[in-house]
Amino acid sequence: MDNVIKAIVYKSSTGHTKKYAEILSTKLKIPYYTIKEANKKLSRDDEIIYLGWICATKLSGLKKVNKKYNVRCYGMIGAYPKDEKYIQELKKSNNLNENAFYLRGGIDYTKLKGIKKKVIKMVSLAIEKENKPKNKELIELFKNGGNYVSENNLEDLIIYIKNKKDE
Repeated sequence: MDNVIKAIVYKSSTGHTKKYAEILSTKLKIPYYTIKEANKKLSRDDEIIYLGWICATKLSGLKKVNKKYNVRCYGMIGAYPKDEKYIQELKKSNNLNENAFYLRGGIDYTKLKGIKKKVIKMVSLAIEKENKPKNKELIELFKNGGNYVSENNLEDLIIYIKNKKDE
């Protein structure tokens, strides 16, 4: 059986994950779809790359895609700076292994609504209250929003996919 990745499937809340899907699609020359679009365009057990945003250490949409598709690798998009301890925590809480990659996204308050906006504000206050010098950048991000999406952040994920093709 030919293991060919059919698509990038993603779940985005404020657009950072979608942007990563677009960049990855261009780099790997495969289409990208939201979970809803994928349900119409892909078959059960098709090989995919899944990108989702992190909500309280949980990868959004994970259960849905794992039930339906053969996920080759995962992109976990979050606001926090890349940190190995945090990445290991994310992998553990989502039951993922070496095929999971952390991609820094950002915060866009213009697209956040309701409970999501309130939760982000609460996290912001908690980080500010800690008043640790190392959190200065995070405090700024949570106060004003920001975007850290970068093609360079996809390097490890792309290398992983290309190496798997050669196996």
